[in-house]
Amino acid sequence: MTGTVVLVTGANSGLGLATVQALAASPRGYRVLVGARTLDKAAEAVKQLSPTPSSEVSPIEVNISSDESIARAYDTVKEKYGKIDVLINNAGANFDILHRQGQMGLREAWTQSWDTNVTGGHVLTHTFAPLLLASQDPRLIFVSSTTASLQVASGPPPSWNAAMPAGWPKPAVGIAFSAYRSSKTGLNMMMLEWARMFKQDGVRVFGVDPGRLVTNLGRRKPDPEMAKKMGLREPSEGADLLLQIVEGKKDADAGRVIDENGGVMPW
Repeated sequence: MTGTVVLVTGANSGLGLATVQALAASPRGYRVLVGARTLDKAAEAVKQLSPTPSSEVSPIEVNISSDESIARAYDTVKEKYGKIDVLINNAGANFDILHRQGQMGLREAWTQSWDTNVTGGHVLTHTFAPLLLASQDPRLIFVSSTTASLQVASGPPPSWNAAMPAGWPKPAVGIAFSAYRSSKTGLNMMMLEWARMFKQDGVRVFGVDPGRLVTNLGRRKPDPEMAKKMGLREPSEGADLLLQIVEGKKDADAGRVIDENGGVMPW
């Protein structure tokens, strides 16, 4: 089947959905697979889209925490397309909030963070590698985070990186997301590993920091006024950056994390 085939995980809301919308609206024409944990969620997301006549959007179930779900998704894509040109590992979650709310233990929050934000993307990429290598212009993208930068974390603190007050226990000052940001730092290393593994295969590998967006990553979207105070941007802005990477406008920075302004995020 002709056309650039793109799989986006976590595509039923937030940045994932906005990215699918940007791809579907592009005059280049993409075959976009809208990935979600259940087929119902993926199908509901597809209903919200208005692709151009040259584009196609299709729902696909892919739960990155399930090896069986990933294997089924692979079989589906292989049978229908025989390749995948762009794999966007967007699915992710913040479990720190559930721990703070008493809904999840500390160990479980950290384990789930790494399973969802790192291991899931790694297993998915490992499974889909043969289909990426069947592409004439393969691209592999991992969605990272501003909070993952070691340099930023060890430098002058932004508001979300402020020191905690002395004493114990520590209060929930600002946004406490140690498991989330640690896992995204791990994702950056994993991205570099894939760039190393795929270097001789011609696969362009990227990390992308879309910036702080208005999404339900924190389990619920902030109201517009709160989002404005927090300096959050619309998901469509992050999607525009991802579209640039898909369309080859950031190829000179392959193997790095592209930041929200189109530059390179410091490690």
